[in-house]
Amino acid sequence: MKIAIEAQRIFRANKHGMDFVALESIRELQKIDHDNEYFIFVSSGEDHCLQESNNFHIIELRCPTYPLWEQVALPRAIAKIKPDLLHCTSNTAPLYCSVPLVLTLHDIIFLEPRQSGNKSVYQNMGWYYRRFVVPRILPHCRKIITVSKFERNRIKNALQLPEEQIITVYNGYSPYFFPRENAYSITQKYIQDKSYIFFLGNTDPKKNVPKTLKAYQLYRKHSENPLPLLIADIKETILNAIIKEENIEEIRPYIICSGYIPNTDLPYIYSGAFAFLYTSLRESFGIPLLEAMACGTPVVTSNTSSMPEVAGNEALLSDPSKADDIAEKLLLLEKNQDLYQQQIEYGLKRVKAFSWKETAQGLLSIYCNLQTTRS
Repeated sequence: MKIAIEAQRIFRANKHGMDFVALESIRELQKIDHDNEYFIFVSSGEDHCLQESNNFHIIELRCPTYPLWEQVALPRAIAKIKPDLLHCTSNTAPLYCSVPLVLTLHDIIFLEPRQSGNKSVYQNMGWYYRRFVVPRILPHCRKIITVSKFERNRIKNALQLPEEQIITVYNGYSPYFFPRENAYSITQKYIQDKSYIFFLGNTDPKKNVPKTLKAYQLYRKHSENPLPLLIADIKETILNAIIKEENIEEIRPYIICSGYIPNTDLPYIYSGAFAFLYTSLRESFGIPLLEAMACGTPVVTSNTSSMPEVAGNEALLSDPSKADDIAEKLLLLEKNQDLYQQQIEYGLKRVKAFSWKETAQGLLSIYCNLQTTRS
């Protein structure tokens, strides 16, 4: 069987969630499947993080924009190779495709009412592009893969899709994430304090940055030994604007904006943190939850969408709409050493339920079943 996989952005330097899902899944497929032939379509980039092998071919397509790459360059390349199926890994796909289509639909947040505006022009453009493309390609998808039972039910019910069309395949996490003893050797590049609270925030409204910052203000007010807050993936200008809007300028001296943190440094950042905040309003999965747990870091996460499903029943779940609830969970970790140790042990145990190998085996099963159905 000839399998084409769209992984457009995996060669870019600053990778994010969906890029890592595609990359790690392909790496595991490369390990476990030596029978089928794969064609991995990527856009040019500086991080050549995937290598060819006997049955895995990497094809770089050059095109000036994401939509043109997906809607013009990719279909032309597919027409030449004539694979048995095309798997598009990041929510969208060509509107016109000459082969059976499999789509990974991570979420349908872009089809839901926006909770607030996004300050990023790039993310706004992507939002409109997905809103246009996704409803038009779904009828042509032989299978739709999503990453949690929550998201599967959400997609099925919202879009009235057949039960058998949608399959859940959980994400995994890299074994590179484990507790690091000498974390400060790396964390000092980003923050001078040896202990801190870590938060991944960006301009996407679902990341709940304003409410999380308000929670940090409340935590500082009631903590006996308040720690600084390290925030990745958000620009200082945007952070400063949010702090001003929330009227919490007094916390600014205690917040360090690191910018983008490469994956090579993240295990040390998690390991050095007193706690990790993953307090989104909505997530389809939440790989950072697993990464932090795997590094032995207690996590405060949300009681909404997929996060309880991924974090599990014994996790510290908070209401992301209530800053005082988030702050209360942080203070519990500070005051209760037994709870703190329990959360470390629980996280290390919980992550064993997930792996990229299982993700790849799930994908391979879907590919093979589709081929059997066609035969």
